[in-house]
Amino acid sequence: MLMHRIRSTLKYATHNPKLVTGVCLLLGLVLIGAVGPWFVDTEKARPISVPTNKQPSAQYPLGTDSGGRDVLSVMVVATPQTLRMGLMAGLVGVLIGTSLGLISAYYGGLADTLISGVTDTMLTIPPLAVLLVVAASFRALNIEMMALIIASLSWMNSTRALRAQVLSLKELPYIHMSRLSGLSDIRIIAEEILPNILPLAAAHFVGAVSGAILAGIGLEVLGLGPQDTPTLGMTIYWAMLYTALIRGMWWWWMPPILVLIVLFIGLFLISTALDEFANPRLQRQGIR
Repeated sequence: MLMHRIRSTLKYATHNPKLVTGVCLLLGLVLIGAVGPWFVDTEKARPISVPTNKQPSAQYPLGTDSGGRDVLSVMVVATPQTLRMGLMAGLVGVLIGTSLGLISAYYGGLADTLISGVTDTMLTIPPLAVLLVVAASFRALNIEMMALIIASLSWMNSTRALRAQVLSLKELPYIHMSRLSGLSDIRIIAEEILPNILPLAAAHFVGAVSGAILAGIGLEVLGLGPQDTPTLGMTIYWAMLYTALIRGMWWWWMPPILVLIVLFIGLFLISTALDEFANPRLQRQGIR
């Protein structure tokens, strides 16, 4: 079952233009962080390492900022840091949501009542307000702490969606036959149910990554991000703090915004493609 699902997913991946385009866009951003340090001196991303307020030139292709940083070096360092924060938060959030959704739907009873109650309660709480309070409570944030804070408030939607999916799967005849044949609950979950919810979990993972990056940027633009680590959100924050827009320093604020546009377009295309793959109704309509 699992190997068949993997082969089906790989076949779909190679024939879906949205998924291929989205993956290519994200790979391009990953290459900025992976290959960029070979060609760009990342030490220039540190404050007071280059002359300040220089316009783009042959020596500084994206100019320099008011803190004495080379903007191109900042982009090479900041892009993978922002991606890492989003991936960590998305992965933790979806793992929590998938685990809770499986337990809630498959075992039911008290576990379902407790998990559903907590999930519904958490969904009514404005996440941005909680994020602001929690982030402001820490004297110094790093990428890992930001990811965990965001993940702690991003598992509810995946829990609810995967719970609904598992509730429908557990009533199918082959699941009942698995129980009658003597398979343990763990084997039924791992071998029969989990492979069928992987596409939906993957779609929620991509959505969680996008939401985590957006939440992280929101915190960073307010000055609550990591002060010592260049990220796309902190780059925008410093540009706002030093009034780069008013001073006409477009090379300071435009590159991080363009990178974020490419990032969100790539994530949107991947999420849409995975949603189509996970939705049998869309498959029957021939959208695959």
